[in-house]
Amino acid sequence: MASRILLISANSYAVPYPVFPLGLAQLDAALRGAGHEVEWIDCLADTDPVEERVRCFQPDFVGVSLRNIDDVAFRKQATFHGTLVTLCQRIRQCRPGCRIVVGGSGFSIFPRELLGRSGADFGVQGEGEAGLLALLDALEQGTNYRQIPGLVFRDEGEIKCNPQRPARLDDTNTLPERPEHLVDYYLQHSLMLNLQTQRGCGFECCYCTYPLIEGRRHRRRAAAAVAEEFARLADRGVPYVFVVDSVFNSSPAHVIEICEAILERGVQLKWGCFLRPQGLDHRQMELLAAAGLSHIEFGSDSFSDRVLSAYRKHLQFADIRASAELAAAHKIEQCHFLILGGPGETRDTLEETLRNSRQLPDAVVLPVVGMRVYPGTAVYDEARRLGVLPTDEALLEPFHFVAPGLDAAFIQDRLQTFVREHPNWIVGEPPASFHRLVQRLRSRQIAGPLWTYFAMLQKLPPNLGTP
Repeated sequence: MASRILLISANSYAVPYPVFPLGLAQLDAALRGAGHEVEWIDCLADTDPVEERVRCFQPDFVGVSLRNIDDVAFRKQATFHGTLVTLCQRIRQCRPGCRIVVGGSGFSIFPRELLGRSGADFGVQGEGEAGLLALLDALEQGTNYRQIPGLVFRDEGEIKCNPQRPARLDDTNTLPERPEHLVDYYLQHSLMLNLQTQRGCGFECCYCTYPLIEGRRHRRRAAAAVAEEFARLADRGVPYVFVVDSVFNSSPAHVIEICEAILERGVQLKWGCFLRPQGLDHRQMELLAAAGLSHIEFGSDSFSDRVLSAYRKHLQFADIRASAELAAAHKIEQCHFLILGGPGETRDTLEETLRNSRQLPDAVVLPVVGMRVYPGTAVYDEARRLGVLPTDEALLEPFHFVAPGLDAAFIQDRLQTFVREHPNWIVGEPPASFHRLVQRLRSRQIAGPLWTYFAMLQKLPPNLGTP
């Protein structure tokens, strides 16, 4: 039996730019494919009050997606889970009999806590398509839902979380449904959309929640399906796409197959992705450049081998340097994300990272101080072993691990000194001058990440660097 389902993207955070809610687009496609009637509310793009849309559409179910718990910034520490609670309360007030189901990557990290706080009827942890469809079928038919993988529900006053079962991606995977008015909004405000070529992550980084949300096995879409999605976005006039895979180069074969499929379709579209700085070679980089890759975001995390080992990266600085040299040789812009102060960091390893950064050609470096701790990760276990976790171990409020013997203020001060001579390092919150620069560049239809422009801005004298 078909139901009326209202999907709500609770995200209202647009720094450094608004990000299209791809997860809801994939969920929308699955629901429509099963015969359900679907409408959206995007809290970032839509101006209509939630109550008005709920009253007009009269949904049988409302699905609320929480993308992020917080901004993962040591200093600012903006949190977003309160938005989920408020949304659920507003829906209850104007449509009391409607079932509310919560999900999304942020919810999936804290399913038990957030279901309890939000007052929602159900939650789906991890990938939502199969779990939500199974729940809808069970509720409509009056059958038992208590064994549905990934389901979060109340049972005699207790909140239970069923083990997840990763979804299967194959050649028949439906392309995401992107509402036209939302596509227009995100193109107007960020000049980019996003897509996913695979789910899951088999790597072991000590802080990462990707394996908790999507599973530890890489499940890759067919190259032809990915190329078809690229082609449709190009035909729609999208100037830039970001591939949101946790690691795009999870295998050389995947890189080669996707790039060759894009080239075979003749797609002309610039794109960016996250790459692991290891295992790349000239053939892969040549294909990536030819297929339109213009920006690489390397998850390097540190330039010290001792810290890389402690972070469970299973790579060395020599791998990072070789990857950076390959990107520079093929004229692909690159940045390196770093986490300073995590397990194994010392003053000596910090200085090693600063020294080694000078060996990377044409690279922008984006460091954060302290490692955000989430339940289920190795850094959580380490923080617990050291007895440094806060009293509220739910950790909905941000807690950042800083290695014993270091403190965040020292690292921040050292970075501020270092960046004066190395403007390719972007430290802290961007100033107002950068936000004005972003507006000017977007108005000139310059798409893609803008960290290279910010690094250039930092090289200018103060009176010239304030547009």
